[in-house]
Amino acid sequence: MNLSLSIAKTHLLAKPKQTIVAMLGVTFGIGMFITMVSLMTGLNDFTEELTMSSTPDIRIYKDITQERPSILEEVNPDGINLVHHQKPKNESQKIRNAFQIAELLKADPEVLGAAPQLSSRVFYNYGPVQLNGVIAGVDILEEDKLFDIQSHMKEGNLQSLMVSTNGLIMGSGLARKLNAKLNDRVVVTTPGGFTITLNVVGIFQMGLGEIDNIKSYASIQTVQKILEKDPSYVTEISIKLIDLDQAKEKAKSIEATFGYKAEDWETANSTFLTGAIIRNIMTYSVAITLLIVAGFGIYNILNMTIFSKMKDIAILKATGFAAKDVRDIFIAQSLVIGIVGSLLGLIVGFVLAYMISLAPFDGGDFVSMDTMPVSFSPVFYIIGLVFGIATTGIAGYLPSRKAGKVDPIEILRGI
Repeated sequence: MNLSLSIAKTHLLAKPKQTIVAMLGVTFGIGMFITMVSLMTGLNDFTEELTMSSTPDIRIYKDITQERPSILEEVNPDGINLVHHQKPKNESQKIRNAFQIAELLKADPEVLGAAPQLSSRVFYNYGPVQLNGVIAGVDILEEDKLFDIQSHMKEGNLQSLMVSTNGLIMGSGLARKLNAKLNDRVVVTTPGGFTITLNVVGIFQMGLGEIDNIKSYASIQTVQKILEKDPSYVTEISIKLIDLDQAKEKAKSIEATFGYKAEDWETANSTFLTGAIIRNIMTYSVAITLLIVAGFGIYNILNMTIFSKMKDIAILKATGFAAKDVRDIFIAQSLVIGIVGSLLGLIVGFVLAYMISLAPFDGGDFVSMDTMPVSFSPVFYIIGLVFGIATTGIAGYLPSRKAGKVDPIEILRGI
């Protein structure tokens, strides 16, 4: 074995350019794999994190659109009744005993937090222009437990909303559209015609344009006053769980217990999740394609390398080396090329991914990011290393097996 390794070393050093080219083939393939999969996975993780950080795990609300029995079905339940285009009743969206339900949910060991709230579509008056938006009436400290609003505050603080009777924490995109600064006054009108002047006590930036460009937070009492509702009027409860994966089962349990619609995050974000699955399929399809292309390149390089050593193989077999010994020599060369090339590929991939992560990127109004998001998961590097070594091992074994069966007389006769 020592002799085989010594001969393999001699072959590798005898033609350094050929050896370097073979190693660079492995390095380039693994490096590009690491770079591409790191960037694409980073983008997927970034968008998923933004979406999940701004939506509750479970949302409780009164579903007024659910199917209800018609009057005919109640009067004549056994008859043949046909009712077309049934409309929902004109009923309130209020959740009865919402604050008590929230307290019961907080006592649940599986629940991280529960925050009652109500929201209203409004018009933000900007001179003669009215901008559409939403005001959410919340207990801001409970809301902060669920969505970590404090870490997204650009100006002001959450406590200001608690001490102000007409305070408003506004999204950064909306504030920019209204040219509103901290402590400015904003005139808000509801679809019902109620108008109120609110003070901007804070500006937040969640990172998603669909939130930052339209949403504001006020106290529950302020929004109840805007909607001209009683102090117990609440339309939904947002819940965060300790284990996100239990949301679907927990939602069913909550719905059965309290009788209100409980929508889990998977149902609420089904469109996003479908897009995430498609993006992941594309990511790994590109990654696997890169690895397969790199594998064929590695095989071709090693095949040509072994083919160029046919005379050496003939001499070795003529001096008493068995076919197994010949295979060991070239497999050893392949593994050295694979290990060194793969390690260099990991370094190249990491450097390129790191450089991309430093590249400035302006997400505009849609998403807030300063640089490109890149994932540095160790799994990618393990996959790259294992694939590089396995591919070079297989690429070296197949031609070396064929070389081991070569008749040395035929080769030497052609010299």
